[in-house]
Amino acid sequence: MKIGIVCYPTYGGSGVVATELGIQLAHKGFEVHFITYRRPARLTGFQKNIFYHEVNPVDYPLFEYPPYDSALASKLVDVVTYEKLDLLHVHYAIPHATVGYLAKMILKSRGMHIPVITTLHGTDITLVGNDPSYAPAVEFGINESDGVTAVSEHLKQSTLDQFSVKTEIKVIPNFIDLKRFNRKNKSHFKKAISPDGEFIIMHTSNFRKVKRVDNVVRVFHGIQKIYPSKLLLVGDGPERINMENLCRELKICQDVRFLGKQDAIEELLAVSDLFILPSESESFGLAALEALACEVPVISSDVGGLPEVVKDGYCGFLKQPDDTDGMIKAGLSLLSNPDQLETFRKNARKQAEEFEISKIIPEYEAYYHSVLEKTSLANTI
Repeated sequence: MKIGIVCYPTYGGSGVVATELGIQLAHKGFEVHFITYRRPARLTGFQKNIFYHEVNPVDYPLFEYPPYDSALASKLVDVVTYEKLDLLHVHYAIPHATVGYLAKMILKSRGMHIPVITTLHGTDITLVGNDPSYAPAVEFGINESDGVTAVSEHLKQSTLDQFSVKTEIKVIPNFIDLKRFNRKNKSHFKKAISPDGEFIIMHTSNFRKVKRVDNVVRVFHGIQKIYPSKLLLVGDGPERINMENLCRELKICQDVRFLGKQDAIEELLAVSDLFILPSESESFGLAALEALACEVPVISSDVGGLPEVVKDGYCGFLKQPDDTDGMIKAGLSLLSNPDQLETFRKNARKQAEEFEISKIIPEYEAYYHSVLEKTSLANTI
């Protein structure tokens, strides 16, 4: 089967999931074509059965912003036509669902039929997609897709609550490659970060307000008053400067490391003791899953899809986003009890195994075949 994958090529969850999905499908013999404006971050080196097609919008003086949507639609038509793709799988509804529909209509005018599957990832529904500037187009794109998936039950319900959806939504959760994410022996690395055996607390995100990184810093500050600790902040974004100022205000700069964007996130998780994720909204919580896979207990907010990933009292603790006192108390309870911390570590790995990539990829394969069968039948009527 030949599949076209459209995604954002960034470090964000939707791009990571789309890229890892394509890589795994290629390993299974699928011919996978990535179509986007830059090579995806997780797509490194030459890989068998994987092809990349770059979208280059024309920079013309008339355009204040190059029309990426039109350039992407034209590129999709070109790739589908000449690579003879069987299916398009677009990730993140904005603008990919509506662009997929446009490409499908252009191809139909030429006597060609290509089914389009849209995967909803979160903010394309709950935040950006719900804005009046985009909502009608998002709703249209979803309803005109031949198949729709969501990464969590919570996101599926949010979509049904916010839009008039006529298409059935199938939940296929995000996944983890346990061969890559595991707790390797990195004692020498840990020694470099915490030379005196301090606990290592970690957070990773895009540093936007919705992630509440300020509460990560405050939780760390509370824990550090009792136990010597180091905080690793991975990622970057608009809130970074504010977090740097907060660390100065709390006089903890010497124990906080701003590491920016990192490719080998598993190397850092392998030496961490706790992972903090107090987001206001998370449709799934891929960062939490990656931490669990590396046997790092997660203290997170009890919102969105996070309860589907983090089991409260088993592999972590769930609190309200602004309950910093509760998060501090939860962190101290683990760090003060080595046996409980070790139990939570083992449970974290067990929980991550529920989302192991080898269990989830077959769900996508089966869904592809069902959509192809359905659309093939429809086109013969």
